[in-house]
Amino acid sequence: MEIVEIERSIIKKYRKELWSPFIKAVKEFSLINEGDKIAVAISGGKDSLLLAKLIEELHKHSKVNFDVCYICMDPGYDRPNRALLEKNLKYLKIPAEIYDSEVFEVAESITKGAYPCYMCARMRRGFLYAKAKELACNKIALGHHMNDVIETTMMNVLYAGNFKTMKPRLKAQNFEEMELIRPLYYAHEDDIKKWRDHVGLMALDCACTVTKSSESYTRKKIKELIRDLKKDNPEVEKSILRSAENVNCDMVLGYQIGGEKHSFMEEFE
Repeated sequence: MEIVEIERSIIKKYRKELWSPFIKAVKEFSLINEGDKIAVAISGGKDSLLLAKLIEELHKHSKVNFDVCYICMDPGYDRPNRALLEKNLKYLKIPAEIYDSEVFEVAESITKGAYPCYMCARMRRGFLYAKAKELACNKIALGHHMNDVIETTMMNVLYAGNFKTMKPRLKAQNFEEMELIRPLYYAHEDDIKKWRDHVGLMALDCACTVTKSSESYTRKKIKELIRDLKKDNPEVEKSILRSAENVNCDMVLGYQIGGEKHSFMEEFE
């Protein structure tokens, strides 16, 4: 498919499913503002590749003046996946720089092969922060979509015993004046898959050389749970997403603000 058709499909064919949710998140959460320099983090997966094209279109047509660069970290992909990454960038005409690292190898070494995914994610995030800062960016755009948000929320409730979600906008803890933004916050994964298939894109999945798994067992179980719940309540995804906007602190046993823990027992002291 010609690049003009690919770009037009985002604005026309998938306007309701992709472009409108993207613009809604950008406006509602003030994700991209005058004078920003956005580093779009590209893993090579369908989500980050779509995000790059969405931001590219916004950059072309927006009245808001902002700058953008596209950064892609190779954490240690094998040759076929590295080749596929390069092919996808060329196919979509994304002017991304690929930076090599040894995140897969180091994460496996540190964790001795036991559950390396958490360490890998932290190291990849740290690499992105450092590279974005080096490029004088003040924001990093990540490709997490609505399903990532609600699945993470449910994983925390059911497996970690806490209530935490993914924010659409987040201040970096260890990098001053740096923010993470998630412009695909309102986009459904199924719609992203439809666009991927429509444009004939063969995107990377996880491409991890350590676990050889595209998805954790826990996340798969959560996907299955939500899929089953949708049979009885088609709005269940929306309810989970909105639950993080409607937390009633008067009716919880404990909560944290700024790292400080509070208990409902404080009202009896």
